Amino acid sequence: MLRKPLILLFAITFIACLAVIQPAFAADGAATYKAKCAACHGADGQGKVGPALKGTSLSADQIADFLTKGDDAKKAPHKKPMSGLSADDAKAVADYVKSLK
Repeated sequence: MLRKPLILLFAITFIACLAVIQPAFAADGAATYKAKCAACHGADGQGKVGPALKGTSLSADQIADFLTKGDDAKKAPHKKPMSGLSADDAKAVADYVKSLK
């Protein structure tokens, strides 16, 4: 008899804990940028082989959209989406790029 309430209490507690620790699982834009972008765009977004991203006029949403969908209109290495970059990672990278001022 006591088993069902305990299971329910455990389930509610588990779900509440997931909601609280969710930000800990959020994408780390700086780390992802350094791992996947810095080789071409520079450690601080100043540009290297790829164009400078520091101070870009693109919005974070436009950057994330470009990273996830690509841009067939441009003849760039990333005219196709970045492989293995989730929407959350792209948003985190875009936010990081916008923080480079």
